[in-house]
Formats: sequence, structure tokens, C-alpha cells
Amino acid sequence: MFYDKGLRFECQMCRYCCSAEPGYVYLTKNDIERASSALSLSFDDFIKAYCRLVDFGGYSLVSLREMENYDCIFLTPNGCGIYEARPLQCRTYPFWKNVMESEESWKAEGRCCPGIGKGALVSRKEIEKRLKDGEEPPYIVFGK
Repeated sequence: MFYDKGLRFECQMCRYCCSAEPGYVYLTKNDIERASSALSLSFDDFIKAYCRLVDFGGYSLVSLREMENYDCIFLTPNGCGIYEARPLQCRTYPFWKNVMESEESWKAEGRCCPGIGKGALVSRKEIEKRLKDGEEPPYIVFGK
């Protein structure tokens, strides 16, 4: 693999992955439980207040809402408002399957994310752990 010797990544707090473009932050059941607990909300109340259902015909996936400017609903001037309980998708970035499929895709992501290529070396073992963690299935809502 192109990352056998590890890769450098350190968040530069640029907010690229949290703002500016429309997108989806699909949540796992664990994500919802962690975030709802951090905000002292019930599971269902968290979904009602901060999420949207993305229809896939017969079932929906739960995604965080965005503000009108496409910023994440939890993005504040000081960063993530639920950082310790942030979703798996956020915790594993940029070590996502589509980004890690080739050196070219890693470099392409680096043209948008200034943290790629900077900071501490992330080992192959840690990269593979984040890739595996990223395989946790999203929470599915049927019939809505």
C-alpha cells in the first residue's frame, strides 16, 4: 500500500471538512447515542433537533443538518461544538476508504485539505484502524 510507511496528517483547523459545501455526515447508532448524551437529549430528540433523514427509498439514513451556508450544525467560531462526541465520519477523516484507495486520491484530497502532509506521522496500523472504524454501518430508519 502507498501508506506502508505511514502518512502525515494534522488538522489545521481550516474547517474545510466542516463547512462551505453541501454534504452528508451520516451517523451511526453509536454517534447518535454519544452526541445525544453529551447534549443531555434523548436519542429521538437529538435526531429531531440536529438531524435530517436522507431518503433512499424504503429506508432513510440519518445525517447531521447543515446551516444555510452549508456549515455543519455544530460548527462554532471556536470549532466543533461537540468535539468530544463528534461523529465517526469526522473522527476518521481523512482516512476514509475513498481517500485511501490510491496515492492519487490521497494527493487529490490534499489539494483541499491543508492538514494532509503536515504534522505527526500516522502509522499504517493507525490508518488501517481508522479505515476499519469507518466501516461501522450508518443508522437506518425504515418506512419514513
